Amino acid sequence: MRDKLLPQLEAWHEEDEFEEIVNAVVEIPAEERDYELVNHLGRALNNLERYEEAVEQFQSVAEEGKVDPLWQYRIGFAYYYLDRYEEALRAFEAADRLEPGDEEIQEFLELIRDKLPGPEEEAAPDPADVHARAYADGTPEAALESDVDFTDLWEDSDLAIRQYVMAPPTDELIASVEEELVFRLPTFYVQMMKQHNGGIPHSRSFPVADPGSGENEHIIISGILGIGREKRHSLCGEAGSRFRIEQEGYPEFGVIICDCPSESEVVMLDYRESGNDGEPEVVHVDKANNYAITRLAPSFEAFIRGLVKE
Repeated sequence: MRDKLLPQLEAWHEEDEFEEIVNAVVEIPAEERDYELVNHLGRALNNLERYEEAVEQFQSVAEEGKVDPLWQYRIGFAYYYLDRYEEALRAFEAADRLEPGDEEIQEFLELIRDKLPGPEEEAAPDPADVHARAYADGTPEAALESDVDFTDLWEDSDLAIRQYVMAPPTDELIASVEEELVFRLPTFYVQMMKQHNGGIPHSRSFPVADPGSGENEHIIISGILGIGREKRHSLCGEAGSRFRIEQEGYPEFGVIICDCPSESEVVMLDYRESGNDGEPEVVHVDKANNYAITRLAPSFEAFIRGLVKE
């Protein structure tokens, strides 16, 4: 069956019958689709401008695709049209290393580099904004110039792409989400989301000292909510911060930033000490234990740095 299907998929592609390709491939159970079929599906989704779905498909075969210039080209194509230019650049640069000199790859590289600001174009931060987002230790620059490498932070599984990951937020979207939440989001978090908006990190365990035993317990997170509304697990999504605070009684002192495997636990930004112009602490809230609050970190950056593998 597969041997007959592949020539038909190519024929449909030549005839621009991309819906036919999608319909034919999705009829095959996901676990039975091999690398070639998934690539046909992803390419057709790209041609139908369904770029987020395309990324999800390409990510499902990422291990094989990393050494395939065509896979890198196709996922880079989807990232480009999602305005995720840094991810698109990495993909096309990988494609160029695997297949040097390809004209189409070079064209996309030029387009992407034109979209990304060069060092001379990066404007200095507004001092007032820096002050507003300053850390309590008096070093606001830490919020803007971090050495945290986000490249390997994320686990881009099918689940993560489907439930968490969105296109990078625009400044307008950030402003509207902050208005809806009634809290100003930490600069470090906003920078993270502009590179990768929501998702499941590889390291999801945060050690917490147990005063009784002197040993560490661990708070486990399921994922980090992104800035937006379209995904269920986003700040303003169907299972986002405002919804859970209003419907499930979580404290109104901040923003639910991470969900946990247990539906009765969340990780929150706590603005009680900092106010809306400072750097919120990160706390764990246990609804099942009378909304018990455990302080985790003095800032969101410190929380991210403290995550370890389970």
